[in-house]
Amino acid sequence: MYKKLFSQTLIYGLSNVLVRVFPFFLTPMLVKAFGPAKYSIYADFYSAAGIISVLLTHGMETTFFRFFQKYKENKEKQNQVYFTAMTSVFIVSVVFLFLGILFKKPLALAFKHPDEINFLIWFLFILAADAMCAVPFAKLRIQNKAIYFASLKILNSILIFLLSVILIFWIPKQIETQGIGYLFFTKIYNIDYGIGYAFAANLIASIFTFFALLPTMIKGKYSFNIPLWKQMLIYAWPVTIAGLAGIVNETMDRQFLKYLLPEGDADIQMGIYSAVYKIATFIALFKTAYLLGVEPFFFSHASDKNSGKTYATLMKYFSIFSALILLFLVANLDWIGRLYIGNPEYWVGLKVVPIILIGSTFLGIYLNLSIWYKLSDNTHYGALISGIGALITIILNYIGLKYTNWGYWACAWATLLSYLVMMLISYFWGQKKYPIPYNYRKLIFYIGGSSFLSLIAYYTSGNLWFRIILGNLFFLLFIYLTTKIEYKDMKVFKEKIKKFRFKK
Repeated sequence: MYKKLFSQTLIYGLSNVLVRVFPFFLTPMLVKAFGPAKYSIYADFYSAAGIISVLLTHGMETTFFRFFQKYKENKEKQNQVYFTAMTSVFIVSVVFLFLGILFKKPLALAFKHPDEINFLIWFLFILAADAMCAVPFAKLRIQNKAIYFASLKILNSILIFLLSVILIFWIPKQIETQGIGYLFFTKIYNIDYGIGYAFAANLIASIFTFFALLPTMIKGKYSFNIPLWKQMLIYAWPVTIAGLAGIVNETMDRQFLKYLLPEGDADIQMGIYSAVYKIATFIALFKTAYLLGVEPFFFSHASDKNSGKTYATLMKYFSIFSALILLFLVANLDWIGRLYIGNPEYWVGLKVVPIILIGSTFLGIYLNLSIWYKLSDNTHYGALISGIGALITIILNYIGLKYTNWGYWACAWATLLSYLVMMLISYFWGQKKYPIPYNYRKLIFYIGGSSFLSLIAYYTSGNLWFRIILGNLFFLLFIYLTTKIEYKDMKVFKEKIKKFRFKK
């Protein structure tokens, strides 16, 4: 059991690292080439992508997992589940694309980018194509085709990176050095698009991925079951609400910056905040890789006698690694941040990053805790919890940006407090509805202790080198204490893995 989980998580983890690495390295190239105001166009569109993607997929990925396992003894029913889920997403995506193109001018105006209609249309096609790929990707995961899944994700990421580099940097350099006589480029290339070619690169990669997934999409006998679809929608709508609320917490603070701050200041703050927020990718990598591997595992082992203890053990080790990543990043933020973001115009935003990292850590714990309402078919509880979090985010962002001069600091604190409340509600409510024997004292020590030490290390001194030295001393101390506390449990855990391997 553990061996399979670890191998799947390793594949998803490595692929997720590679998938995120290319955009991660593309960001410093973009911020170096474009100032915060120009970069904010790119950040603005993609901050809205999350909410649109959740609406287009409307919870069908999680619903597909649940219903596929529900009918694990009935292959024909599983086939119906797959095609019903995929068809539902296709219908919504096509309608969205049609309406988006039809009302492109009002949409561009609403985005406050009336001159960027071309970018908007490319963006709409990207979102529709990616949504259509969601259920086929979920099918690969549930069929344990991790390598195939990973390969397509990595290829998509490589294409976006390479095409962005070619379109934004290489071709303009060729035109500049070769002059107007370089007809191949000057006839088909508009140098004024600038950062807009990042959208074109993403569109080409999304189309490639769509066609690469076609064999998976069409494999099997097509069957759209309307009564089954209605059942799936009942399960899916709370997942969708929860997803929407979650995206409000993750990305909509950029929209608050755009609409609540003065126009010139809004672009600059959005650009800076979006760029430094990327540093949280380090925590997001671990969180996403773990959840990709563990979510199918949770569903498939829900009926096991010792499933609760297994979930508790996995949560403990997840919290340990999350705490270590958090403390290491904060301890070394000053040099990592400056190395990553080469444009000094953005460095002023690094001070807010520890708050963002702690919030991202709380989110990871919450997403692990959320398994209780998914396994008990009470996804409406998740919608309610996420809704509370979104309400906190909206209220704090509105007050902080409208009535104070905190700027993106208000966004960061709103995110942290929102995730903290969601994490606590999910834990206490989950223990009543679907008890799992978590060792809450250890969870408090690891997550709370790491967060506290991170804040102390970074904000007690204005001296860069003092912060780095103190933070790394705290990091080494934390490793020592964790090893001492967990030594016996790690030996037992290791023996379980050995016994399982011997049985295999």
